[in-house]
Amino acid sequence: MSTHTKLNELEATAICGNDISSSCLYVSALAITYAGQYAWLALLLVAAVLFLFRKIYGEVVGALPLNGGAYNVLLNTTSKSNASLAAALTILSYMATAVISASEAMHYLHALWAGLPILPATIGLLGLFLVLTLLGMSESAKVAVVIFLVHLGTLLLLVGAATWYLATHGIGTLELNFQAPLKGGLGTALFYGFSAAMLGISGFESSANFVEEQAPGVFQKTLRNMWVVVSFFNPVLALLAVGVLPLVTVGQHTETLLSHLGEVAAGRWLAALISIDAVAVLSGAVLTSFVGVSGLMKRMALDRIWPQSFLKENRRGSNHIILLSFFALCISILLITRGQLGPLAGVYTISFLSVMAFFAIGNFLLKGKRRRLPRPVYATIPTVFLALLGVVVGLFGNIKLHPDHLVTFLQYFVPTMLLVVVMLERVAILKLLLHGIQRLSERYGSWSRFGRLTVRRMLRELNQQEFVFFTKGDNVSNLNKVMAYVVENEFTNRLKIVTLLREGEQVAPELLNDVRVLDRAYEQIEVEFVTRSGKFGPELIDELSREWGIPKNFMFIGSPGDQFPYQISELGGVRLIL
Repeated sequence: MSTHTKLNELEATAICGNDISSSCLYVSALAITYAGQYAWLALLLVAAVLFLFRKIYGEVVGALPLNGGAYNVLLNTTSKSNASLAAALTILSYMATAVISASEAMHYLHALWAGLPILPATIGLLGLFLVLTLLGMSESAKVAVVIFLVHLGTLLLLVGAATWYLATHGIGTLELNFQAPLKGGLGTALFYGFSAAMLGISGFESSANFVEEQAPGVFQKTLRNMWVVVSFFNPVLALLAVGVLPLVTVGQHTETLLSHLGEVAAGRWLAALISIDAVAVLSGAVLTSFVGVSGLMKRMALDRIWPQSFLKENRRGSNHIILLSFFALCISILLITRGQLGPLAGVYTISFLSVMAFFAIGNFLLKGKRRRLPRPVYATIPTVFLALLGVVVGLFGNIKLHPDHLVTFLQYFVPTMLLVVVMLERVAILKLLLHGIQRLSERYGSWSRFGRLTVRRMLRELNQQEFVFFTKGDNVSNLNKVMAYVVENEFTNRLKIVTLLREGEQVAPELLNDVRVLDRAYEQIEVEFVTRSGKFGPELIDELSREWGIPKNFMFIGSPGDQFPYQISELGGVRLIL
């Protein structure tokens, strides 16, 4: 998406903010169900965990400002297989978010229009946002901004109406609710309330998946803005609900608690307005899923985990094959479940919280393996540990509340990971297939000649992609790590090792000797040693990429230090492997 305008603060915040702020529609009811009158406290604890994640995300994405979120940080600190695990969880999270949000939006609309056919309407809503994202990021962002601002206005109106109701009717209901007994005591209530309320921060990870589409400096602001929205509205609305509504009635309005609160506080007009707003903001969460998954899957296709056809763009700069594939997946899941979204709840919960955990783990890896990499924000070790602990507690609590959700999650996750593994190991699979065809040809003659030629052509196409490593005169140990990484993670039999020389400078004999030794040691890779005059930077990378026909994300460097004059994002996707 290099040809269109970058997203400003409001647009970027709206795209991810619609997802996270839509949680206000259901998270208060969830927290009250388990934590009763102390739901506001459980939601404040969730806000505290999210505050810790602001620095974690700020450090990781500030150091590696590329699309992909948890996938990106693991790709630049570990291996492709580890990164793909996080990517699979993120895709599942987006898929579940899109389907659940679209269906819930149509359920709210059904409350206003009883004749609405929910399943066809859900498909229609998914199709609408498919069209919007196919038209381009800027067009979909404008829709997101309108939805987001209307949603914030509606929530503020509800807060004002409920506060006025308490001021005029007194706090008798609040006092009565705080006298109600808690099942298992305060500690147990807060544990389960906190676990359920962790769903209230789903969407926080979305901004990291389209950071390359955001203008400079916007990403940090999106994190702050999302945190402010959920840290204010979620606890305040839960406390107001406990003040206005008897606890025994909350369970009767779990799915539409806020509209019921609006009806009690101000009348049917406010309940209708909240229902209309719910339709809009839940639709905005669908948009977030399309935008987020597009950025992630494009990055995976660039890294040859997904087919290269996913990189094709339409005239608006959108990756239409990715968007159409995601739409087809959402529709198939919707039809398979026949609109019963309970099974998807487990996928949604476990995948989202696992992605958050992977981001914290990625932050630890970044500190250990890329400590010299410049970053605008630094999250301390205790900060990352407490944030990871909070997510793990929330994950454990949700599995304990719904053990069957873990089984449902695995039913979706295992096939997804099998597909990823097939893509990662397709060279080994093709070689095994070729061996099988050759064995059959010995018994049945030359009928398998076409099969052998086809498989060999596929292997040749995969392996002919050349990779580049820029060395500053690394010792043989570092160069050996580079060779091992390429063998284990990439489909290639060709590697250029490039060193840049100043005027009059000569290549160190030790470096030449090290390259010759590694060329002999790794027989499966043909190593070409290249010397160039010039200074390393975006201009040189552009020049070499055009001259050699090698994409920039197939070029590797070691981790730069504090004096490095460029941000990693300026290098066009060059990867860190040392």
